[in-house]
Amino acid sequence: MAAVLAGTAGCGSGSEGGSGGKTKLSFFSWENEQTMKPLIDAFEKQNPSIDIEFSTAPPVAEYISTLQTRLVSGTAADVFVIAAENKTNLVQGGFVKDLTGKPFLANMSKFNTEAWSVDGKAYGMSISSWSAGILYNKDVLAKAGVTEFPTKWDDFIALCQKLKAAGITPYYEGATGLPLSVAALVGHENARQGGGVDAQIFAGQKKFGDLWTGPLTTYNQLFTSGVMTKDVVGLKGEQIVDEFVNGRVAMIAAGPWDVPTLRQKAPNMNLVFAGVPTPDGKPFWAGAASPGWAINAKTQHEKEAEAFLTYLGSKEGVTLFNKGTAAMTTTSDVTPVIDKVLEPNLKALKDGTFYLPQIAWPRVQDALNTEAVAQLQLMIQGQAKPEDVAAALDNRLKSS
Repeated sequence: MAAVLAGTAGCGSGSEGGSGGKTKLSFFSWENEQTMKPLIDAFEKQNPSIDIEFSTAPPVAEYISTLQTRLVSGTAADVFVIAAENKTNLVQGGFVKDLTGKPFLANMSKFNTEAWSVDGKAYGMSISSWSAGILYNKDVLAKAGVTEFPTKWDDFIALCQKLKAAGITPYYEGATGLPLSVAALVGHENARQGGGVDAQIFAGQKKFGDLWTGPLTTYNQLFTSGVMTKDVVGLKGEQIVDEFVNGRVAMIAAGPWDVPTLRQKAPNMNLVFAGVPTPDGKPFWAGAASPGWAINAKTQHEKEAEAFLTYLGSKEGVTLFNKGTAAMTTTSDVTPVIDKVLEPNLKALKDGTFYLPQIAWPRVQDALNTEAVAQLQLMIQGQAKPEDVAAALDNRLKSS
């Protein structure tokens, strides 16, 4: 895909002049319109000569695919999201501008900026970090006699079996992208081995099997034990949240981005976040610096794009984003207001008990991520074993 995109990126960003002599700046996000509209409205009020043309696609797979299609056709937006799953292609293909030294990066966390940098050059502006785990309805678990959420994986499986026996769907987690629990379990195993295992894999000192086989075997128990249906392969995030809101499932994999919707749809639900249980009882979380905003290398409106990023990273913009998303923003001039339910998530960020494999991969994130998701789906369907998934990742890395 990177090679194909490289040949067609010169087609332009697809941004045209706006009405009334205004400049039309296109913006492609994986945040929905409800979230981004307050920021867009405020920016346009401060910049009356610029109209934002907004489009969105849900993360992760659909967004990445849609952006690739638009890059191929030369209609990609002036500003779009750069994520772990597409950073390599975007940077190596020359599709995003180098933002190193831009004033709007001054208040950004060093950790966040480094997450979207390659060879010391910054290509994305990230204003928040995230940690995701298991969100449960405390009242539902209490009715089943559960007073304390398990920290050991075996106890978690036992809880799911108890809920299922009581006629309650225990747990939902989609697999259209890398499951959050897999990221957490791999992160826990990485920490157990002393950290830096991914670097050793890419240096040829270890294989994916050394890091992934154990966590995948643990995760696969959700399906081999029958506590989670194989149908979750096709479930999207919004569908899972709706099932949870309507009381049809007791626990879901979730992150801070789900909280505003849940508070709106189920204001009285007794929500609690917990880390993903692990074999040794030391919970871990999926997490990373949040995806950044990048500027299309072929934009014809670089000045306007920089003005937009300047606003998104401003105190007002970050405050609005925090309010609309419950994101744990990390800029130096804004103290985030977070929902009380997110206090365990914030603690995980402070403790460093979070992980996202794609961030740790120094190259070919997109190819490896695609392979991982495809192989995991086969495993969920019973067509592959955990060691097969790990071997496929080793083969993909070798071929890439």
